[in-house]
Amino acid sequence: MIEHVYRRAAAARSIARVIVATDDRRILDAVEGFGGDAVLTSPSHQSGTDRLAEVAASLDCDVVVNVQGDEPVLAPDTIDAAVAPFCAAAEATDEAGVLEMTTLRRRIVDPAELRNPNVTKVVVDRDGFAMYFSRAPIPFTRAGQPEAPAWAHIGLYAYRRATLLRLAALPPTALERAEALEQLRALEHGIRIKAIETTHETIGVDTPEDLARVRALLAHPITT
Repeated sequence: MIEHVYRRAAAARSIARVIVATDDRRILDAVEGFGGDAVLTSPSHQSGTDRLAEVAASLDCDVVVNVQGDEPVLAPDTIDAAVAPFCAAAEATDEAGVLEMTTLRRRIVDPAELRNPNVTKVVVDRDGFAMYFSRAPIPFTRAGQPEAPAWAHIGLYAYRRATLLRLAALPPTALERAEALEQLRALEHGIRIKAIETTHETIGVDTPEDLARVRALLAHPITT
């Protein structure tokens, strides 16, 4: 699985280098076995953000992308979409200052998905910046009122390197713990997250059913 994720990340046009950050030597050996680049990190990290920051601290770069290792059908274009706002001068600065962090969102069309706590939802403002992330069905539509768009969050992030290091040094927050969503730490500490719309779907492999779906999809070549 990790090789599929690695090769899809490497296929993104905006990526200069792909590194697997892991505290498991078996994963390190597997990555190096197919010619990939991996770093063994501390086993004490409480989140993927903290693990990523350990590696980023030694890198000479401006933007760092966090790709989950359990999403082997991630389209390379989704990575490029998250990085693009950092590359476009017109989009890289807003009224609040320099863009610090981006992620992705896709439209929810299935009501069952909106109610599913395993699908993280995001509400955005008029400029596409995240106002809140939740496992609850947000936004709530009161009876008799028109529905507002509902968005599913795709757990891929791009950060300014300095922002990532600052975020990892901040203490966990009450909302982050309550929802078990580490991106809420950024919002609670005033770090704005631009949520870029995409039509691509990803599958995180959390269940045997997820694995079966992924195996079927991987029978097809990589597309963007």
